[in-house]
Amino acid sequence: MHIGIDARLPYYRTGGISTYIRKLIAALEQIDDRNRYTVFRSRKMRESLTTRFLQAGLWTPCHHQLERLALSLELARHRLDVLHSPDFIPPLRGARRHVITVHDLTFLHFPQFLTADSRRYYNDQIQAAVRHADHILSDSEATKHDMITMIDVPPGKITVHMLGVDDSFKPLPADELARVQAAYDLPPEYILFVGTFEPRKNIGGLLEAYELLLRRLPDSIPLVLSGMRGWLFEETMARIEQMKLGDRVLWREDTPRRALPALYNLARVLVVPSFYEGFGLTALEAMACGTVPIVSNRSSLPEVVGPVGLQIDPDDPQTLADALEQALIDDAWLAQMERAGLERAASFTWEKTAQVALSVYQAVN
Repeated sequence: MHIGIDARLPYYRTGGISTYIRKLIAALEQIDDRNRYTVFRSRKMRESLTTRFLQAGLWTPCHHQLERLALSLELARHRLDVLHSPDFIPPLRGARRHVITVHDLTFLHFPQFLTADSRRYYNDQIQAAVRHADHILSDSEATKHDMITMIDVPPGKITVHMLGVDDSFKPLPADELARVQAAYDLPPEYILFVGTFEPRKNIGGLLEAYELLLRRLPDSIPLVLSGMRGWLFEETMARIEQMKLGDRVLWREDTPRRALPALYNLARVLVVPSFYEGFGLTALEAMACGTVPIVSNRSSLPEVVGPVGLQIDPDDPQTLADALEQALIDDAWLAQMERAGLERAASFTWEKTAQVALSVYQAVN
């Protein structure tokens, strides 16, 4: 087969889907030496996304209003058997068969948490995308269930492939941790959030829970927020000022990915209080580093963490404050959860993710 992978998104943005694209390509290069692949990246991108697959540049930008038509015209000359579109929306006709990945349906669950442009791009096209696709990959059973119940996708058209975790996420030696701690001016221990600072991530609820925690434990460790500014970031900053949390909340914006394993290692606990996650890769990365996750009891997050850590109601900051208190005062429980997290994380590999994707390519051809 000649298989194409639409890998334009990593030029335009970082984040979970871009990580998925990069890791899926790398894993497919390791496991498949029978089929021919072309990885399509933006013509503006100088970085290589492959080690042995062919690469081709495309002019069509991501999320353009004429993207589906323009991409079809650009791909026609490549005569693909299968095109995989990892960012939800396939072209009108880019190959004989089309596979898409639907990571989540946040835009249907919580349209108020998206920008108007994002709502137009996803909400207006998702129905056509799932009808047009020959098969759909999903990151979790939760997202599969959403597609079945919310947009009437037949169950047999969806295959779940849980994501993997990179080998760099692991317990690290003390000297390496000390270097990163000094470089980013991190406290000896802290509560950690990793992700885009946007409403869906429920940073407001996290701040309320942290404020409740400080009333009980005034000498509690700081809260570190690591990520990038998203939509309505100014509202989050105004909330911090209103709460007078001051230097108890530490911002570490645009932390490079190479530093993230150390950030996880140094944290007492990771918090993922999101209202919705298609997978929740940060919880998996934290477990692989031996850091205990506290996550919302919604969407895919319970699938990722299983019995490890604690699950909270994202609409009730009190439940998060209770979980944080347990993580801070119960050393024996925390040590037990750290071991359980390392064991669970070891079962999530990008090779497994790629094997499922490859089986789907073969099935639709």
